[in-house]
Amino acid sequence: MVRLRELRRTYGFDEVAIAPGAITVNPEMVDTEFSISGMTIETPVLGSAMDAVASPAFAGEMHKQGAMSVMNLEGVQTRYDDPQQAIDEIAAATNENVTSVMQRIYSVPIKENLIGERVEEIKKTGAHCAVSVTPALTKSLGPLAVEAGAEMLVVQSTVTTARHSSNSAKGLQFPELLEMVNVPVVVGNCVGYAVATEIMETGIHGLLVGVGPGAACTTREVTGVGVPQVTATMDCAQARDDYFGKTGKYIPIITDGGIRTGGELCKAIASGADAVMIGTPLAQSIEAPAKGFNWGMASPHPALPRGTRVKVGTKGTLEQLFFGPSSVSNGTQNLIGALKACMGMVGAMNIREMHEVEIVVAPSIKTEGKHYQLGLT
Repeated sequence: MVRLRELRRTYGFDEVAIAPGAITVNPEMVDTEFSISGMTIETPVLGSAMDAVASPAFAGEMHKQGAMSVMNLEGVQTRYDDPQQAIDEIAAATNENVTSVMQRIYSVPIKENLIGERVEEIKKTGAHCAVSVTPALTKSLGPLAVEAGAEMLVVQSTVTTARHSSNSAKGLQFPELLEMVNVPVVVGNCVGYAVATEIMETGIHGLLVGVGPGAACTTREVTGVGVPQVTATMDCAQARDDYFGKTGKYIPIITDGGIRTGGELCKAIASGADAVMIGTPLAQSIEAPAKGFNWGMASPHPALPRGTRVKVGTKGTLEQLFFGPSSVSNGTQNLIGALKACMGMVGAMNIREMHEVEIVVAPSIKTEGKHYQLGLT
């Protein structure tokens, strides 16, 4: 007997729109804060743990805007006494040899003493210190960062599950990790209801959503794996809501990747995200360490690089990115101004109320009536 497989329709940011609400509110009245295990962040944006946007100095600049930067414990910051030199070398590489340059730079061993030094540098800026690590090195590097003063640990891999098969005697167990570190633990990335539920049941404090949508990530092209961000966020948000209904414990959802404009940020929140994680928009800021370039965390893999360096240019300051004034009309600046305006249009006073708004399927939302803007007539 032939078993027929049915494809499920899924949606990305360009295929949906947010419907206006029955009431409106003044954007100045809305609250964009979100919290993870008692830690409150005014601007619902986390910076991706990419070396191009995650230096201690950049963490301080993010803090000034009310946002939070996440530093990669396995990046150049913990491999080099002068990480900026390594960043500059990657930025200066030609397109033909940039992959081999990154593979060489990231082959240098991690220096554990630099973990504490970088954490201290971040703390001196007055910023919250969040650090990211892959599952394989979480138990060895995570406690070192927390002991030095890190306030949040992000355990991040391309695809994360609560159940993982490997040849090792014992892999990373989240309940065990939570006993080792007394700080909020955010885990990612996942895209489905069942997996999100199982991860939440381990006791973690936050969940990253998204596989492969980032501008510097080629996972979808190389492996074919991924789910469009609107559907992925809605599925995981439903898992969060159901888990909250059963346990009374609210696990924030953070949509990670594929967000470039204010409209996409608004759609992520409306889909159920409590916050977003972005990389490339930050790389376009004047304050970014890589000065107009960005590359993914998976780039240095010696056998199968799943990321690429992209030239994104420098567009303006972090303040312009988050709060304006905008010098462009394409929605890539004043992201929080756009979010507040959207919340006003739909009558949402806070992030949780944004989760209740109506989202409609609208494949032509970006082109309807926009022929002159698109140069089609």
